[in-house]
Amino acid sequence: IGERGPSLIEDFHFREKIFHFDHERIPERVVHARGYGAHGFFETYESLAKYTRADIFQRVGEKTPAFVRFSTVAGNKGSFDLARDVRGFAVKLYTKEGNWDLVGNNIPVFFIQDAIKFPDLIHAAKQEPDRAFPQAQTAHDNFWDFISLMPESMHMVMWIMSDRAIPRSFRFMQGFGVHTFRLVNAKDESTFVKFIWKPKLGMQSVVWNEAVKINGADPDFHRRDLWEAIQAGNFPEWELTVQLFDQAFADSFDFDILDATKIIPEEILEPIPVGRLVLDRMPDNFFAETEQVAFMTQNVPPGIDFSNDPLLQGRNFSYLDTQLKRLGSPNFTHLPINAPKCPFAHFQQDGHMAMRNPAGRANYEPNSWGLGPREDPQRGFRSFADAEEGQKVRLRAESFADHYSQARQFFNSQTPPEQRHIAMALTFELSKVQAPAIRERMVSHLLNIDETLATTVADKLGIRDMPQPAEAAVSPRDDLPPSPALSIIQNGPDSFEGRKVGVMLSDGADVALFE
Repeated sequence: IGERGPSLIEDFHFREKIFHFDHERIPERVVHARGYGAHGFFETYESLAKYTRADIFQRVGEKTPAFVRFSTVAGNKGSFDLARDVRGFAVKLYTKEGNWDLVGNNIPVFFIQDAIKFPDLIHAAKQEPDRAFPQAQTAHDNFWDFISLMPESMHMVMWIMSDRAIPRSFRFMQGFGVHTFRLVNAKDESTFVKFIWKPKLGMQSVVWNEAVKINGADPDFHRRDLWEAIQAGNFPEWELTVQLFDQAFADSFDFDILDATKIIPEEILEPIPVGRLVLDRMPDNFFAETEQVAFMTQNVPPGIDFSNDPLLQGRNFSYLDTQLKRLGSPNFTHLPINAPKCPFAHFQQDGHMAMRNPAGRANYEPNSWGLGPREDPQRGFRSFADAEEGQKVRLRAESFADHYSQARQFFNSQTPPEQRHIAMALTFELSKVQAPAIRERMVSHLLNIDETLATTVADKLGIRDMPQPAEAAVSPRDDLPPSPALSIIQNGPDSFEGRKVGVMLSDGADVALFE
């Protein structure tokens, strides 16, 4: 009213603009909140028809649209890229039979064997609840208290303290499906499979003092690298490889292939290349695509099925639940980034933001009107018929009980510089732990992995009286051979492609000759 009077509530232009602004934010992901994505394609160059009826693996040379989201795990959306952390490597493939989400990490194992401990793990890793720090790092009492009481985490500890946790860029990073899955062919025969993405550029990391400086100077370092590479036409590429094996092969191990804290070394079972993933286009809008994309481990096409891995089984429940919470409606599959590109039909209806309600009279199945979709028992998804028997118990099999042998194998597979980096990382992390008992418990676990490593860390932490080795449910094996595939340095780039090289020229040098 007047030039200096109050604003009126009847100003609907103002109301609509402010109302929309007030509701711009949606809940961030509980884990993997900080992420960055890109579009691309997957090209099959090895038919797997012998093992699976999944359409994506039938025809050599066929390309399938893809979207990939890389992420850190513990930090919030506004944290920094080069935290010492697991990296999410989630791939959504828009196949002709629906979306296949291979929701993996850049590390092939995990901290826990059973999903029931996942809330405890994340609570312990994130900011301590009374002080709300530290952000995006595990160098604090709560995390190491939890880990020191969970021997099953020791293999993962070796990976997360290694240079795998501070990659040079997404483009130099491997990806793993982590779990054992099943492939099922047209004869309903099952083959176990592990999925591994291998970067064309090879593997490369930074070292810790570089990571600290980069985080201060450019906290968006990994985002910027991916953006600039794709904008320049240097499209990142990974090869999809698979480890295929049957039940008899699985039974030959003294560990369980359903245990997400274990790997099958590549020297024992060589991964077979079956296709390539190329990222060649950035999203048009970060929020609409990278933020609203919803990955779910249970999104698999016919011909790919789940194993009884207890961590995978828990993820299959949790991912749908968390997407409903975060995106606010069961219709998040209507968003373009989540919608399948094949003609996928069902009778689901209504709910917030329903955009694809079934047309016509029939909204149920079966119906006698001859309308709407019908079940396709031949081409639709059906679970592998696997016989199970036993009592309902909250127990894990004895085959899950060896927590140190593969941790020892990983450490012994590293080059001397990589082993030093692990010792330095453990020293840094545990030096931030205030409770002496937690530090000593961790050293007792390290004694079961490598005595020199344990002694080095204990000395740096000022622990004078070495504790006894932690009690082990299964005595650690010392006969596992080193696996060169586990070392970054032994699998690093064989060229300067994808890297920036600085050259210093002295006064009087011929710059034109150099160029």
